[in-house]
Amino acid sequence: MRLRYHPRIAAQLADAPPAVRRAFDRKVELLAQNLQHPSLRASKYDEANDIWQARVTLGWRLYFRIEDDTYTILSVTAHPK
Repeated sequence: MRLRYHPRIAAQLADAPPAVRRAFDRKVELLAQNLQHPSLRASKYDEANDIWQARVTLGWRLYFRIEDDTYTILSVTAHPK
């Protein structure tokens, strides 16, 4: 699968801690290889808009959409607790 990033991702990652940026890089590589990788815990987040979420760290999530053979990464944000 291919990866595509929404333009806001760069700004969101710039505001994220360095450990989250490193984890994000690892997780999107795992996502490209295997949506069902256990550490991603990927699941449908918004059925109506076809948006998925996956775990970056315990406190951060990435949100994406699956379009044909491409994962479009929509955002990376702190997970509300």
